[in-house]
Amino acid sequence: MTLGSVRYDIRINRSAADVWRLAGDPARLADWFPGITSCRVDGTVRTITLGSGMVMPEEILVHDAHQRRFQYRITASIFEYHRGTIDVIDLGDDTCLVAYATEADPRAMALTIAGGTAGALDELKRQMETPMETPVETVTEPPAAAASATNRAN
Repeated sequence: MTLGSVRYDIRINRSAADVWRLAGDPARLADWFPGITSCRVDGTVRTITLGSGMVMPEEILVHDAHQRRFQYRITASIFEYHRGTIDVIDLGDDTCLVAYATEADPRAMALTIAGGTAGALDELKRQMETPMETPVETVTEPPAAAASATNRAN
């Protein structure tokens, strides 16, 4: 077996704990990985659905919140071997490094997946570094009703 191996990493200006809450949640992969439309987790089995409709079963190998490491393998028959690893590394300055590695046989599949992982890291960075919108203050009582209540009190 000759493995193809690819790793991408990106520095994110957000704490490792914050990034891990999204990147380390196996059920939220579709939230930040372009091309994945849905994701379901049942025990150690994660099933993703691609935009093409193709369903890819995966086995969760490691989900370690202390190390902030997530590893999985795609169990679909198009792979003889696959292992994906996501590491979120605290850089000590309220930023982190996220590394996404893929090993696969056939080797060409590592390159195919790698294109998606690079885009996923870019999307993760975009989401984590985009300022949250300021919530709009909501009025609990419509203005007309409030005016009527004031008039009745007088």
